[in-house]
Amino acid sequence: MSNAAVPLLVALLLLPAAARAEPCDDLAYQIAGAIGGKVGKRSGPSIDIRLAGPIRFDVTCRAEPIVQATSAEPTPSAAFFRDLAVASELLVGEPAARVEPILADAYRTALSERRKSFIQQNGWSASCYTDPGSSTMRTLCSVGRIPPH
Repeated sequence: MSNAAVPLLVALLLLPAAARAEPCDDLAYQIAGAIGGKVGKRSGPSIDIRLAGPIRFDVTCRAEPIVQATSAEPTPSAAFFRDLAVASELLVGEPAARVEPILADAYRTALSERRKSFIQQNGWSASCYTDPGSSTMRTLCSVGRIPPH
């Protein structure tokens, strides 16, 4: 292989990864705009969304995208569930008003049973995990599409 062909080959190998990243970046920008955040740093398949306060969001794109929110508050605020539901609507197409109570149920179950709570819906799932002893992450909830088999 000639030296001139190497850059072209590298570019062709990177093209599929770049093509996959673009829809994820677009999704992150849509979610950030909908919840009043700003797109932050990208780390591999995950993109941070910055918000003021103790809530952190990220979008991870692998086989199917996932939006995740973490809160350092002892009890997540109403904004935590509302913003995650709004982000979820963009991700899975389910109305935020339907997703929000499902997330709240998953949170209550995780808190009361002291384990990760996982709720499946029509083609998507919601999960929550709580760690009351942590000072940095007390609640983590996520929503994503269920990959086809």
